[in-house]
Amino acid sequence: MDRLDAIRLFVRVIERGSFSAVARETGVGQSAVSKQIAALEAHLGAQLMRRTSRSMTLTDAGQVFYESALRLVDEFDAAKSLVGRGQSAPSGLIRVTVAPVFGRLYIVPRLPEFFARYPDISIEVTGSGRNINLIEEGVDLAIRNGELADSSMIVRRIATTPFATVATPAYLAVRGTPRTPTDLDTHACLIFAPLHEPLPWEFRDGSRPVLHHPRSNFRTADAEQIRAAVLADLGLAHGPLWAFSPEIASGALRVVLADYAPGPLAISAVHPAGRRLPTKVRVFIDFLVETLAANPALTGHLSRVDI
Repeated sequence: MDRLDAIRLFVRVIERGSFSAVARETGVGQSAVSKQIAALEAHLGAQLMRRTSRSMTLTDAGQVFYESALRLVDEFDAAKSLVGRGQSAPSGLIRVTVAPVFGRLYIVPRLPEFFARYPDISIEVTGSGRNINLIEEGVDLAIRNGELADSSMIVRRIATTPFATVATPAYLAVRGTPRTPTDLDTHACLIFAPLHEPLPWEFRDGSRPVLHHPRSNFRTADAEQIRAAVLADLGLAHGPLWAFSPEIASGALRVVLADYAPGPLAISAVHPAGRRLPTKVRVFIDFLVETLAANPALTGHLSRVDI
């Protein structure tokens, strides 16, 4: 293994916080990873990290070297991509985490076009609605909904989506159509409960926020199950328009309470701060911005729907 590979390995160990995690990621034994780091320390003439059976911390020299190593690896990758094929040719694996439904509806179907542009890039998608630690999990990019306040992350808004309250025509024919948020007290409102905590439904009455606490005999932490439940006539659902857009377009779902819809929800690309964004990740984010901008569910505003 050459010096640059050893430096890459060192960076990954710090990012993952574990020799064993990097060993699994690279497909080599944990002892081989440890030996490479030890060889790098011997070459530099300095201890980079303190290792015990339970923890691993950077020394002062290790912290200085890590910051320089990040810049070195990123600048080398950028230079390599610029000269590849005589033009910009980013390559490598991008690990992406995204809410499962959003990934299925809006990310995966667009990958053939992305791969046609960038055949040397590979995408590994993990479907997860939870806010994972990107560095600890070895993830390059997260696609997240809502406002984000984590100062250790860099956030780029890639789209926005209105909220919508929806139900099937069959449900509305039996239970009636709510005209105001107060009418929801007599309806089955499907409960989205991540971490077992039901989320209230937010509406706007002019400039005044209105909260409704849904009641139903169905609850789930899975957005796909909410979609399945509303399509099974179990009740009303309330969420980002993108989650229901295909069914609204087909007539399988109808929008209600459009006059009370809250403000749009941000959809953002999130990646760790403190290092230059790799070219492969940058072009993928740019591609998402470009392709999502063509989708009305991710750019438009919910207009009044006459029931």
